[in-house]
This record gives sequence, C-alpha cells and structure tokens, in this order.
Amino acid sequence: MRLLPARKPLTAFATLCLLAGAVLGGYAANLQVTGNFHTVIEGELYRSAQPNPAQLESYVRDHGIRTIINLRGENARAPWYEAELQTARALGVHHIDYRMSASKELSTSRADELVAIMAAAEKPILIHCQAGSDRTGLASALYSLRVAGRRESEAERQLSFYFGHVGIPHLSSAYAMDTSWETFEAYYAPEG
Repeated sequence: MRLLPARKPLTAFATLCLLAGAVLGGYAANLQVTGNFHTVIEGELYRSAQPNPAQLESYVRDHGIRTIINLRGENARAPWYEAELQTARALGVHHIDYRMSASKELSTSRADELVAIMAAAEKPILIHCQAGSDRTGLASALYSLRVAGRRESEAERQLSFYFGHVGIPHLSSAYAMDTSWETFEAYYAPEG
C-alpha cells in the first residue's frame, strides 16, 4: 500500500502554513523596524513603538505633536527614557509617563484616569509603548471611544494585527488588553 498521494496534500498544506507564517512574521517585523507609527485621528492622536530621538523629531515636525504619553512609565537611567525626555525638552513637547502592563488587565478606574489624561493633554498627542501594538492599542481604542466619541466597532480596530497586536487566549500575554477592552465596552456602554 502506497501512502505517497496522501502525503502530498499534507506537504502542500504545511508549505502553505509556513509561507503564511513567514509573510505574517515579516509584516510584524516590518512594523517594528519602521517604528509602528500610525495616525489614529488626524491632528489629535498618533501611535507608535518606542521612538528614537530622530523618529520623535520627525513625528513632532511632520504632525505637530505637542504631548507624548509614554505607556512604559518612568524608567530613570534607562538610555531610551533619558533620550526621550531630553528630546521632548529640546522640542518643547510635554511628556507624560503612565505605566501600564500589556500582560495585566487595566482596571476601570485606571482606564478612567488614562482617559482623563488624554482628554486634558494638549493635542496632537503621540502615545507609545515598547512595540506600539498592545498597550498603545488599548489606549488608542479608549481615546477613540471616550475622547473622540467614535463608534465602539471603530475604536476596537486599534487592537488588531494591523498594528502588530496578537491577542490569543492562553497563548498571548497581551490578551489582557483584549479582556480589558471587553470590560470597557460594557462599562462605557451608552445607557438605554
């Protein structure tokens, strides 16, 4: 009995899976190389991965950024943090530290606090975390829904693979951002 014909479709499927994985992995890697910078709401909110000084200067020059919200929190003596503070000062940009974890759910009280910070901050705002995909995605969704008044379905798109976010239950620690969002959808649901 020959099993070769049965193996051929399996080999083709495995090859297709490897190819799809390579394409998706390449896309995710490209996001990181390019800074994962995106417009959330033109003239109001932008999002990115951790910017280096040259990227930050470019974002401020090209988009008029007035406030940076660093979702990694204060990291005194870390070279990236010191460079960010120094660049923000030199450019006259307000800098706010707000520590979040991509692997821990954000409480509704902390979400309210972040929304208040974003609402009060001078616009345009640049929000960033390390990769610009998970914490930044949740913050961008909150801004879209609560500050800009966008529809829930539109806001939720900020937590997608398009920005590098991978929220898979039991496999991705960043799934905490998805469960947080589910809580906020109910918490912020319009009455009636």
